[in-house]
Amino acid sequence: MDISAVNALSYEDFVNIFGNVVEKCPLITAAVWTSRPFIGLNALEAAINEFIDALPESGKEGILRCHPDLAGRDLHGGALTRESREEQRRAGLDALSSAEASRMARLNEEYKERFGFPFVVCARMNDKASILRELSERCQNERAAERARGIAEVKKICRLRLQGLVLPDAPNKL
Repeated sequence: MDISAVNALSYEDFVNIFGNVVEKCPLITAAVWTSRPFIGLNALEAAINEFIDALPESGKEGILRCHPDLAGRDLHGGALTRESREEQRRAGLDALSSAEASRMARLNEEYKERFGFPFVVCARMNDKASILRELSERCQNERAAERARGIAEVKKICRLRLQGLVLPDAPNKL
């Protein structure tokens, strides 16, 4: 859909269509609906990012807590959102060897224990090997740095999900 169609959406339709561009956080898209009209995809993305950036640290951690464990029980139990299921599948997280699955589960638990929220990475920009490597490395970070890194990853995920829903901005013709 193009940005004029986005701007014409009712509140309910806007939230139904864009409610999961930030995983399980339809409140964010509900809040940015009032920023319409958007001049383009980039403006819609900027409104979402500004909303996230304005949250207190506890709100940002809340966003991170809405994300599932990568290659966790939600993937295998069919409880992931449609978007997360496809993103994890594309990264190969649905086809881990038993050693990889054990390592992923152990690192996910270590990460959550250390930071209080799940590990978030843009799976569509990674494969299973890079995700496992990054998960291991990021377990060493400080909490504030990891919260900021997780939110940066949330924004990458959001951007890709928005690009799947809205036509890109037309180039400026000078």
